[in-house]
Amino acid sequence: MQMSKRISSFQASPIRRLVPYARAAEKKGIHVIHLNIGQPDIRTPEEAIKAVHGYNEPYIAYGLSEGEPELREGLCEYYKKYNATVAPDEIMITTGGSEALQFVFMTLCDPYDEVIIPEPFYTNVSTFAATAMVNLVPVTSRIDDAFVLPSIEEFEARISKKTMAILLCSPNNPTGHVYTRQELSDLLQLCKKYDIFLIVDEVYREFCYDGAKFTSVLTFEEYADRIICIDSFSKRFSMCGARIGAIVSHNKEVLASAMKLAQARLCPPAIEQVAAVAALKAPEEYIEAVREEYERRRNMLVSGIQEIPGCKVSRPKGAFYFVVDFPIDDAEKFSVFMLRDFSWEGNTVMFAPAEDFYVTKHLGKTQARIAYVLNEDELRKAVKCLEEGLKAYRRKCCNQQGFSGYNQ
Repeated sequence: MQMSKRISSFQASPIRRLVPYARAAEKKGIHVIHLNIGQPDIRTPEEAIKAVHGYNEPYIAYGLSEGEPELREGLCEYYKKYNATVAPDEIMITTGGSEALQFVFMTLCDPYDEVIIPEPFYTNVSTFAATAMVNLVPVTSRIDDAFVLPSIEEFEARISKKTMAILLCSPNNPTGHVYTRQELSDLLQLCKKYDIFLIVDEVYREFCYDGAKFTSVLTFEEYADRIICIDSFSKRFSMCGARIGAIVSHNKEVLASAMKLAQARLCPPAIEQVAAVAALKAPEEYIEAVREEYERRRNMLVSGIQEIPGCKVSRPKGAFYFVVDFPIDDAEKFSVFMLRDFSWEGNTVMFAPAEDFYVTKHLGKTQARIAYVLNEDELRKAVKCLEEGLKAYRRKCCNQQGFSGYNQ
């Protein structure tokens, strides 16, 4: 039977589509080290777990479409830590940051409108945009430039009558770049000039390294009417499965329009909101300990991969991902090889091929996104697996093709 043209145009997630190979490897007794997905092994705050265990309502009822007042009020207090003043009615709770992005696309854009985005970007944004029939217009950042924000002139050159917004993620998934206050200010000036929105995904705001200070887009009060912030509990509190996110904006028209979508899906998850309220009460020491742990993991894994001959890495400043350029012909073929045909001392590695993190064709073909969300023992094994796997893969390709002309 024929499926819709819409769904046929969607791409399968490079983060998850190789899972059948991983499962097959595990059935053979091979330990798969998962660097493909941002699923932390950090414990969720005990406050959140206790809140779930203590839930004793006689039934789980529908909640408010915009989210429960206690959670929205708690977020207002939380944002004060970042010098941002937000009111409860300027927050809409969503089913994860994913739904928040989908709602924003559908609220701001008509079919075939455009959103400008630096690439590489979180690959699932392509699906969120396709669902809303929105065209993503890329501005390319490059590994050789440490994935810094491309020039304002490059953004301006891509603005058309169909442009509705610019979308950023800071700290960035997948590059780990953290946008500066000046970069945000320059983009906001551009957005004001062309009367468009700036959407910023700030899911990883806690995780900035080397002493870097995070700047929230919510602190630019002079541009309040054109700012939309995307938030989530998934990463900072290791609550990926809870699916609690938020749209935050001082623009009441944006939130009132998005409410039509929120009401259609009825309400965000009920028990998970209880957990989220409790997570916000976790001590500051919890977040600081998590940040320090990720910084140690980053230091170890980046240094290890940089020592592998031919690998190029841009040192991330935040989040818990980075992009590596492998000395190979095709990162997806290499990933399949690692899962199907290779193991080292009973271990192999799964990573996310990066080609689908770009809109521009043929970019990212030899790159992968690496998530450093596992403990250091696992990461050390991963480095050795990648080193030995690259040797084996290149030998195989040389034997099959009779040359070794991959990028060095």
